[in-house]
Amino acid sequence: MAARPDRRDHGHEADTFHPWIAALLNVSPDHLDRHSSQAAYELAKARIFVNQVEGDWAVVNRENDAAVRLVEHTRATVVGYALDRQDTARFFADAGFIWQRTSEGETPLVPLEVVRVSGRHTLSNVVAATAISRLAGAEARSIARALTEFAGLEHVMEVVGTLGGVRFVNDSKATNVDAAARSIESFDRVVAIVGGRYKGGRLEELRGALAKHGRGVVAIGEARDRIRVALAGVVPIVDAVGMPDAVRQGWEMAKPDGVVLLAPACSSFDMFADYADRGRRFKAEVRTLIEDAGDDAREP
Repeated sequence: MAARPDRRDHGHEADTFHPWIAALLNVSPDHLDRHSSQAAYELAKARIFVNQVEGDWAVVNRENDAAVRLVEHTRATVVGYALDRQDTARFFADAGFIWQRTSEGETPLVPLEVVRVSGRHTLSNVVAATAISRLAGAEARSIARALTEFAGLEHVMEVVGTLGGVRFVNDSKATNVDAAARSIESFDRVVAIVGGRYKGGRLEELRGALAKHGRGVVAIGEARDRIRVALAGVVPIVDAVGMPDAVRQGWEMAKPDGVVLLAPACSSFDMFADYADRGRRFKAEVRTLIEDAGDDAREP
């Protein structure tokens, strides 16, 4: 059983914040450079539910055991969602739709064909957003229209361009190991640019995703040595001294038909102002590479 978070010494905002609808999408090792332990980090996340009362809603990912544990003591009504069809999920994706399950049965809400963002983990977030929207009173057709118009966020699975059959994808927001693994799993023949300032988590957990989907790794930043040790023997690994070098080496490794994916699994503060600065630098170097390559190497 998860302990109810201690309400002391967390700042006035956390003590008084009372969301009508609160959501917990996932819990995985992260920010361990700032939290004393994984347990402390989880309790900090669970504080979003502390001031909720009966009549409020707590939306939780039923496919993440740690997240499910952290809503055990909430006074709000718990609404589970999942990608795979589950009896415990009130919202789920199946047979080409996002569905809502009620006491009256199951209703298809949104056709998956309107979802423009890529990646299984991103689709999970879409199901969560659908659940939140329905609880807030949105109609299914309004949710579908919004998704039709939403092409994704900058630095989150953002397709930057293509050169000579190689795609470049900016997922600079993948700053922890779990997010980077989900990103790698979204493509095949991936050359992942990984590294930065290590902030906890087991980099070894990238091995499975790379073994199935990877073609190589370009290691950057302070974590380069850790990356080499953690991922040794899975795919070829090269070091890069900066983003220009990382992009060019990634392109060479990804030829002729791979994906160069910025999925750092680390924070950006060793080399950049923040993850957005890192993503913008990646995109700028991709544009420079495409321009330098000339017309012969560009995608028809």
